Amino acid sequence: MKYGRRFRPLATRLALLFSVLGPGIITANVDNDAGGITTYSVAGAHYGFTTLWIMPLLAVALIMVQEMSARLGVVTGKGLADLIRERMGVKVTTLAVAVLLLANLANTVSEFAGVAASMEIFGIAKFISVPIAAALVWLLIVRGNYRVVERIFLAASAIYLAYVAAGIMERPNWALIGGSLVTPQFAMDKGYVGILITIIGTTIAPWMQFYQQSAIADKGLKPSDYAYERLDVVLGSLFAIGVAVFITLSCAATLNAAGVRIQDAKDAALALRSLAGRYASTLFALGLLNASLFSAAILPLSTAYVVCEAFGWELGVNRKVREAPAFFGIYTAFIVIGAGIILLPIRSLVQTMIASQTLNGILLPFILVVMLILVNDKTLLGEKFVNKRILNGVSIVVISAIILLTLLLVVTSIAQP
Repeated sequence: MKYGRRFRPLATRLALLFSVLGPGIITANVDNDAGGITTYSVAGAHYGFTTLWIMPLLAVALIMVQEMSARLGVVTGKGLADLIRERMGVKVTTLAVAVLLLANLANTVSEFAGVAASMEIFGIAKFISVPIAAALVWLLIVRGNYRVVERIFLAASAIYLAYVAAGIMERPNWALIGGSLVTPQFAMDKGYVGILITIIGTTIAPWMQFYQQSAIADKGLKPSDYAYERLDVVLGSLFAIGVAVFITLSCAATLNAAGVRIQDAKDAALALRSLAGRYASTLFALGLLNASLFSAAILPLSTAYVVCEAFGWELGVNRKVREAPAFFGIYTAFIVIGAGIILLPIRSLVQTMIASQTLNGILLPFILVVMLILVNDKTLLGEKFVNKRILNGVSIVVISAIILLTLLLVVTSIAQP
């Protein structure tokens, strides 16, 4: 009996942890979507290991931003768009919704572009793969409930390990990689500055804060769950950054070393076949398919949450279609539009995929400033949960760095047309 009593608290804590896990891990890993994988692939292929130094810094920034989102969610029980509407009024809410609609539509298109590209590697035309993918993700949300959807998404997160396996199979120079991770390198070049902003935009995307907070509210987490949800955020962020590092180093160790230039993740997967072997290529392609399907469900879902919160409409995966027609209508519309654009006779959507991630990086400071105002509101969070001074300082540094990089991109674009 003593043995049982001794370990019961630990068992209870683990049970609580696993019941809370989900929003943080899912949100962070969805961010490694088709556009993200393309961004990291291009960064590795074109610039080698020289962009890896930003990854540890992004890990800190991602944890910080998503933790603030989680704290707002568990304490208030409301989504971010809901809080913006209540605290800042209609004008700011409208601007925030417009930002998310623009970025999320471009991102949704890129997810279905990723589905098409990954299946074309296996010889399946987009006219078959894209409609099937659209139907699957639509049925998952419309016919499922939150618990089932979350379990499927958590399982999909584990498939990202395919990129870790692909990177290890290529036997890179680990000493060089370690040095690149801790040694900052910079070049006043339009392409290099642009890829840094794009990496930031795809790693800390504006939709993430909205989706995670909405998912926390939809799941019904309370302030008593905060410690476990914070761990959920940390684990998810570290795993997502680790995957991003392995995608980058996979392409740097093989494609960059061989002087191969690529346009997207599909090119990377095909090039790896001859340079790193069929298995590495297949793992890379399967990772792209999983990421694209995963994100093709989440991005429209995030949009539906934001719009419905902004206008006070009924929402939630656990509701029936008749109970939340606007929520499921917006979700359906984004899937139809995103998949439909890919089926048009457009030669390449690579630039759309990259541009959507760059747009994320440019728009991110606006969302972060709004969040910073909310997490410092004592009337909203109380004395216990508002930001501490050091976290405010780090947040200001992150926002300032993103704005500086954006200005550098404008300057280098003018100087190097």
